[in-house]
Amino acid sequence: MSMSLGYCCSSFLARESIGAKSSSTLRLAPSHSPSLANQRMVRFVTCAASSKPATTKKREPRGITKPKPISPAMQALLGVPEIPRTQALKQIWAYIKEHNLQDPENKKIVVCDEKLKTIFGGRERVGFLEISGLINPHFLK
Repeated sequence: MSMSLGYCCSSFLARESIGAKSSSTLRLAPSHSPSLANQRMVRFVTCAASSKPATTKKREPRGITKPKPISPAMQALLGVPEIPRTQALKQIWAYIKEHNLQDPENKKIVVCDEKLKTIFGGRERVGFLEISGLINPHFLK
């Protein structure tokens, strides 16, 4: 069984151009009643290409996305001399998941192995919200 919405596209009423934008008004009328009182107006606005040429130059990374040198302990875990904070967190989480270091009862707790203990200040267990704070000293200024 198919349902019909009862509306069909009857005609474009107006089309005007304003600068880089053009707009079209579409009148939708019910298929069962051609009277003007029951017609609906729908307006579509489309944008043309802007007058500025697109720049292909990428912006330099800043803040947490900028690669920074890291401590030797962090280098031993991640295997690179410098890395952005975002990527360091990603790789640490990949290491935790790969070595199954999450507490089975509470997945928000990480049970540290020897490599993670050197990074997390010798702690046995670390909450996942603490990780970003504990890696701060490993990013050299």
